[in-house]
Amino acid sequence: MTIVQLEYIIAVDTHRHFAKAAASCFITQPTLSAQIHKLEEELGVVIFDRSKQPVIPTAIGERLIEQAKKVVKESKMISNIIAEEKGEISGVLKLGIIPTLAPYLLPLFIKRFLEKYPNVNLQIEELVTEDILKRLKDDNLDIGLVVTPLSEQGILEKPIFYEEFYAYLSKGHTLLNKPDLHIKDLEKGDVWLLQQGHCFREQVLNLCNKDKQQTQLPNFQYESGSLEGLKRLVDKHDGITLLPELATLELNDGDKARLRSFAGERPTREVSLVLHRSFLKRKLVDLLYAEILNSLPAGISSQKPGQVVKWR
Repeated sequence: MTIVQLEYIIAVDTHRHFAKAAASCFITQPTLSAQIHKLEEELGVVIFDRSKQPVIPTAIGERLIEQAKKVVKESKMISNIIAEEKGEISGVLKLGIIPTLAPYLLPLFIKRFLEKYPNVNLQIEELVTEDILKRLKDDNLDIGLVVTPLSEQGILEKPIFYEEFYAYLSKGHTLLNKPDLHIKDLEKGDVWLLQQGHCFREQVLNLCNKDKQQTQLPNFQYESGSLEGLKRLVDKHDGITLLPELATLELNDGDKARLRSFAGERPTREVSLVLHRSFLKRKLVDLLYAEILNSLPAGISSQKPGQVVKWR
């Protein structure tokens, strides 16, 4: 039994497909299949039910895969300990980030981080929070950039900054005559939302009256997967959408004139790095955290606000 063989069965469990698992391990499918078959013969058990599509682990296979994950993780600790002792900053860092953060936050720190640490291979994927948490627990991601608090068992949260939300109104909207809005102004039913699965959608619904219609067009329902899509709808039609602070910084003057903040207790969100408690590369996480923090534009607070309503 080898560590490599254990990595192969973890890959098949992850992808539930031998060809995809082989590609992820950068080997041919016959090589991967042969190694797994060899392991099964050595152990005297069948790890995968190959008659099912997608392929699934057998009952004993599930137990072996769970143990394999622990063994592989522990084996990696040796090289990480040596690298930290030598002061080396290198290796693969797999990062998941939610779509309402990615286009606005990543450009602020990626270039400088990679220039400082050229031996780090940073692999980034946009995912909704639920998928980030699942992949962290399955050891298919190293860290995530999400909105917190999550209060998820086994997950550490490291808050980085807090950003306010602004209402973005269509041209000629009746609320443009108000310098600030109140939460009740969102209850008139013309708020455009992100599609299901985005935590930002739930944040907005927690503020709005959920029973109200979501758009002023009674024969049209549209739920975008991006904030930019919602913004363009507001530009072309009546209505409102909400934008996080980072998404407003590069708007042109005309668009900024249609932004409104909220009076009184302002809605905000906490953005954090999240990782599994057993994650090994803490030094790398600390360096990434510091780079993000140092890249934040003026006005974005790294301190938890005292009189601000936090919503998810």
